[in-house]
Amino acid sequence: MMFVLMEQPSVGSNVATVGWSDGSSLSRSGTGSRHQHMKLLLDRISLAFMGVTGAFVGVHAYFATQHFYDNFPGLGLRWLPQLGPFNEHFIKDVGAFYLGITVLSFIALANARKAIVVQMTGAALLVFNVLHFYYHLTMLHMYEPRDQWLNAILLGLTVVLSVILVIPSGPRH
Repeated sequence: MMFVLMEQPSVGSNVATVGWSDGSSLSRSGTGSRHQHMKLLLDRISLAFMGVTGAFVGVHAYFATQHFYDNFPGLGLRWLPQLGPFNEHFIKDVGAFYLGITVLSFIALANARKAIVVQMTGAALLVFNVLHFYYHLTMLHMYEPRDQWLNAILLGLTVVLSVILVIPSGPRH
């Protein structure tokens, strides 16, 4: 499924709209309310973000374990050595878990019109992201101020995106 430019179906109209390859659009035409279209868009953005970030962390941690430990999150930042010694088993487990989150997120993205799929995925992500966020908040004292802010903002964002997924939107068509 991908985002595409579509022609408006009304007769004599040259108006174009944007939408998803499954035929749903972001315009007010068609079934559903503006609120439902916005919720669907937010769900898709949240699931895509979770899937892409899960793939980044998962592939890196599972297949380049030592490099992940030494260099995560990248761009000259190093957030893991402060938290304890290298443990290959633990980091591979983290990688495997994140790859599972990736699969779950992309399956839910492909089924984003099914509210129950999105909400169940969101609930699972919310449990993980709240606990992950809380743990890192208790460890902020181990980081420099820039890294403290980045940890709080980025992990807080994952909680917000998970909450978006569990909010009901009404029936989807």
